[in-house]
Amino acid sequence: MEERIIAKRQKKSEQDKAELSKKKERKVDRLNEENEITITIISGIKDIPQEQILYNYSKDISMAGTKIQGNVLLPNDTFLKIDLTLKNAKQKITVFGKVIWNKVINEGEYYEAGVEFVDTPSDSIKKLENYILSVQDYANLNPVGVPYWIFAKFNKPAPK
Repeated sequence: MEERIIAKRQKKSEQDKAELSKKKERKVDRLNEENEITITIISGIKDIPQEQILYNYSKDISMAGTKIQGNVLLPNDTFLKIDLTLKNAKQKITVFGKVIWNKVINEGEYYEAGVEFVDTPSDSIKKLENYILSVQDYANLNPVGVPYWIFAKFNKPAPK
């Protein structure tokens, strides 16, 4: 009996470590900032609502996906074209994604959706990666608050 309890504890401990490791990995390459977006629905919604679909910004962006917020609930597996205007770089990047989760924040007014980037050109992903790395460098190396555009001009990330 005692052996089973110990085995369960060890298994639980291993699962907790794996989960913590995933969370740490995920946080490394994510930015929790708002970026302006424009979405175009490629497929997935049969009856598009008559009112205007507004998805104004993304949050929590990474090279793998982003969370978007807007006024229409986007069903899972909806394919989107997203034009991101990166906040600090004043640069526009076009990515393609698939809705993998959605959440009602305020029924009829406000929704969130998790979008996984798929079939996005590698140059767009590379630009996004460079942006994320430069903003992370900025946060780590800029304790006095030099404006980002000045910092970015003199501290470009090294190409991989």
